[in-house]
Amino acid sequence: MFEKLEWFEKRFEELNKLMSDPRAWDNPDDFPRYAREHSELSKIVELYRQYKKIQTELQNSRTMLKDEEDEELKNLAKEEIERLDSELAVVEKNLKLLMLPKDPNDEKNILLEIRAGAGGEEAALFASNLFRMYSRYAENKGWKVEIMSSSQTGIGGLKEIIAMIEGKNVYSQLKFESGVHRVQRIPATEAGGRIHTSTITVAILPEAEEVEVEIKPDELKIDVYRSSGPGGQSVNTTDSAVRVTHIPTGLVVACQDEKSQHKNKAKAIKILRARLLDKMKAEQQAERSQERKSQVGTGDRSERIRTYNFPQGRVSDHRIGLTLYKLDKVLDGDLDEIIEALTTFYQTEVLKESFSGEPQSV
Repeated sequence: MFEKLEWFEKRFEELNKLMSDPRAWDNPDDFPRYAREHSELSKIVELYRQYKKIQTELQNSRTMLKDEEDEELKNLAKEEIERLDSELAVVEKNLKLLMLPKDPNDEKNILLEIRAGAGGEEAALFASNLFRMYSRYAENKGWKVEIMSSSQTGIGGLKEIIAMIEGKNVYSQLKFESGVHRVQRIPATEAGGRIHTSTITVAILPEAEEVEVEIKPDELKIDVYRSSGPGGQSVNTTDSAVRVTHIPTGLVVACQDEKSQHKNKAKAIKILRARLLDKMKAEQQAERSQERKSQVGTGDRSERIRTYNFPQGRVSDHRIGLTLYKLDKVLDGDLDEIIEALTTFYQTEVLKESFSGEPQSV
């Protein structure tokens, strides 16, 4: 590890020289490339230099403890060694985390898919609540949300909604949200005041580029039909809705939100491409899991991951044992505490695995 860190530091210094050379501007492609690599290395080099500084201070304190005869100074050296040992352990752990292989999807935009599960109309209403929660979180982050497809119920619920969320590192922030979300509350339609339990499934799919997932025209079956439900003048008058079937896998995507058939088709193919990439990723994880003792961060959508309990104002994430009594704030998009805790947990799990086998990305 330290040989690699030494190389990173040397490369960092090389980049400093290259970026300060006026000739770097002669080629418009060079400077942005240098700047990007410099930015990627800066944090790890800064930590490595901090690590070396602590090591030097630690060595000096140990020398003092060994050579000093004054008891008071010896005690000071012991305290300093204890403090520095603790700091060194934290920096070393952070260095190892930074050097773990990164998830290649972390910087991607995502497709957010929310579907009502068990619970009928109440599940559909909470699906709407969850979409608002993620939309508010995205708004706080400065991300863009675009609805790709939706299916509403009569009283404002959502049977299903698919949205594209675009911005910086969206997938890295939301990738652990995939799974079954459970709500416990008294529905507005419940006359007896009984608490109902409903479930909603959430899927986070990284946006797939054309180069990642090739879809041949002869692999697609395209059907067009008339839209149904709310949607303006074109509803039930033009064949603007599109259903795309991927023949090799049997995956089906339907879009009808746009008035334009071409726009609906483009959205459907974008959703299909993301689902195909997700399918490929799931198959790779299944193969890898046979060689691993446990799966971490798989995003298995059959796993119940979180409960939103309205009577107690409580949100509990079952994967990491985290409970917060701030349900209103969470549903208003305040997800940072949950997401940071999940990221730390899974990074630690991957770090543990890196000692017993090949490091896995997180």
